[in-house]
Amino acid sequence: MQSIKAAVCRAFGEPLVIEDILIAPPGMGEVEVTLDAVAICHSDISFASGAWGGHLPAVYGHEAAGIISAVGDGAGDFRIGDHVVVTLIRACGSCPSCAGGKPTVCETPYDTINGPLRTVDGGPLEQAMACGAFAEKVVVSHRQIVRIPETLPKDLASLLSCGVITGVGAAVNAAELRPGQDVVVIGAGGVGLNAIQGARIAGARRIVAVDMTEDKLDIAMEFGATHGVLASLKQPWKAAYKALGGRGADAVLITVGAIRAYDQAPRYLGSGGKAIMIGMPHSGDMSSYEPVVLAALGQGLIGSKMGDVVIQRDIPWMIDLYEQGRLKLDELISGRWALSQINEAIEDTKTGAAKRNVILFNHD
Repeated sequence: MQSIKAAVCRAFGEPLVIEDILIAPPGMGEVEVTLDAVAICHSDISFASGAWGGHLPAVYGHEAAGIISAVGDGAGDFRIGDHVVVTLIRACGSCPSCAGGKPTVCETPYDTINGPLRTVDGGPLEQAMACGAFAEKVVVSHRQIVRIPETLPKDLASLLSCGVITGVGAAVNAAELRPGQDVVVIGAGGVGLNAIQGARIAGARRIVAVDMTEDKLDIAMEFGATHGVLASLKQPWKAAYKALGGRGADAVLITVGAIRAYDQAPRYLGSGGKAIMIGMPHSGDMSSYEPVVLAALGQGLIGSKMGDVVIQRDIPWMIDLYEQGRLKLDELISGRWALSQINEAIEDTKTGAAKRNVILFNHD
């Protein structure tokens, strides 16, 4: 095993600790990636706060990009020196979900506690989300990575590992938006802006962004929203109806984990509309709605994990869109930080003002 630097969570709700940890060499079907960048996702923050439980100590981080530095047996056609993005989607490729084209809900369990990471004294260290990318290196399945052009900056590439594929994928794959449909996106943060981009790319006629602040609604317009509605209104769905020409939406994309947003989401829907559940509330949080309304109007509630993507198909497509100027990546980054500044970057992300903060690793 080799020693690397990582930001370790040793107590829920406490600052991460920068320390040396041990990482094993890649095993069968695995690769080692030396990271250049990792973005901070709200899921990392929720895990570190204890919102979803889990084992401690742990290394979080799952939205990364870097260069392959070691390859195990059976790792496909990947080679040392390949530039890749690293995702949390550790799919076996053969279970019923994977075989059915749904690798984001792979049914084969993976033991994150007895994975490649150890503390310096040999104790267990959780590789959270099968990734553990708040570290200089990761060892992951070759099915979790996608080769990218060497010319694509790693800070931008890292965004494709979660925030971009989750938002764009929810609009294109989960909602199955068709040209001319009307969409409401609740939340104009990192994932919400990408859901707005996805709706625009899919050809939506009207895209209404709903958020708590005017500033974020202004940003949403830059990413493709046609209208903005303040979530603080007493009945924001009525303002959305007006923006949509007097009817409900064909799809509502809920990109935040707030229960109030989940409770209100069906009110934005029109007949036959679908609410796409993307944002992750804390474990135990409960939402309520009137089933009779959904049944009578033929509406639906659909969960979407990681945008229902197939990364080997969807990430190259999104890179093409970026290179054609049809997908914004540069504009998503709010700040760039060193690993030693990760706690400041997390606090800045918690304010809600940041789109995406990215940790850059220095390999000089």
